Amino acid sequence: MIPLTLAQLAAAAHGTLHEAEGSVLVTGPLSFDSREIHPGGLFVCLAGRTMDGHNFAEQAVAAGAVAVLAARSVDAAAIVVPDVLAALADIAHIIAEHYTGTVVALTGSAGKTTTKDILETVLSLDGPTVANHRSFNNEIGFPVTVSRVEPDSRYLVLEMGARGKGHIEALCNIVQPTTATVLGIGSAHVGEFGSREAIADAKAEIVRALPADGVAVLYGDDPLVRAMAKDTPARVVTFGTGLGCDVRADEISTDGRGRPRFTLRHMHNAADVQLRIYGRHNVTNALAAAATALAIGVPFHRTVEGLLHAELSSGGRMEVTERNGVTIINDAFNASPESVLAALDALKDIAGSDGRKVVFLGEMAELGHEAEQWHQRVAEKLVTVAPDVLFGLGDNHIHRIIQTARDNGIDATHVRTGSLHDVLLNVELSAQDVVLVKGANALGMEAAARALSERTSVPEDA
Repeated sequence: MIPLTLAQLAAAAHGTLHEAEGSVLVTGPLSFDSREIHPGGLFVCLAGRTMDGHNFAEQAVAAGAVAVLAARSVDAAAIVVPDVLAALADIAHIIAEHYTGTVVALTGSAGKTTTKDILETVLSLDGPTVANHRSFNNEIGFPVTVSRVEPDSRYLVLEMGARGKGHIEALCNIVQPTTATVLGIGSAHVGEFGSREAIADAKAEIVRALPADGVAVLYGDDPLVRAMAKDTPARVVTFGTGLGCDVRADEISTDGRGRPRFTLRHMHNAADVQLRIYGRHNVTNALAAAATALAIGVPFHRTVEGLLHAELSSGGRMEVTERNGVTIINDAFNASPESVLAALDALKDIAGSDGRKVVFLGEMAELGHEAEQWHQRVAEKLVTVAPDVLFGLGDNHIHRIIQTARDNGIDATHVRTGSLHDVLLNVELSAQDVVLVKGANALGMEAAARALSERTSVPEDA
């Protein structure tokens, strides 16, 4: 963290010091888990459904925190504030005011975290870089990420999520980005927003926040994103596969393991790129990362080097493991319609013509009036991919998918959520099988994917 005194943080957060000296420096980042205290940091006392961080204040200070951020007096040095969440934002804001590096913000309906992981790899080759852990992109994870910047951090990469209008604007008010990247607008959360146009309007808040000397990096293949150029005075850089895009990919294919390769083009530069990550849909995410890096001045050769070495650190997104000859694709962190279709394409590429394909698929949520048509599209994609075995979790919509699969000769079974782990323990798998686990995180499918990996793992003494 950029060192600031307790007095400075208390003033920024509209709080008062309790059993604490204002001259004490906070040198470590914020933490809301008392088991993960950073020496010199500030522990945030959040009250949850079953646990209250205030009860761990004394323990946190004993573990190395210089003080805690609390809504009431505790038995430890503290900054006492009227609202802990609001204070988190205020503290992140003052840290950002002292930060002199480049702030990169990114959003989109799908691919944000993957793009963030790739971009972090690329930028780290150019200078010290801080980025969100996993998908810490909300009102809690966002300030924690900001607090991790150091005086010598060259880049701060901030993934921004939104579940309503104004959410991204609020995050940009905490930290104003100098570069903003927007991925495609999909149908995730259309049930909450009402339409893709409404989603695009909410995502456009990120480019509206840019200063005139900033840069907007826009997905040129999506008309809704391309139209955001009119929402900002900043310079615009586009990426995609279209000939009019500033940074583009062509000659896209996959290797024998389903990992994409393509030719990256920017101005007079061109390079062949073979990604280490899986799924040809990740070409778009790699392009977004490349365009962002190039837009802020990272040399072309260094950008290419970053793409070649990038791996996904956040988990649950095209996370491919192999144990005892069984390949498991854990893509179960979320399940937007577009990502489900992409995952099924990736399954086909990874399995090739030899592998038996097994799919654990969860019903897609938050799709509103588009739910039926999207589940029908997934059913049609399944018929094209032709898995050997399908297990479907969910209610009405998953039943329709299962019936369509059965009508086309696919061995399809409905699984109740509570019995998922029993099915995983008993499903018959053999060498060369490729298993895709895809579904909303709320269904517990990411944990199921990890349980399946453990089930098929080679014993340590083997």
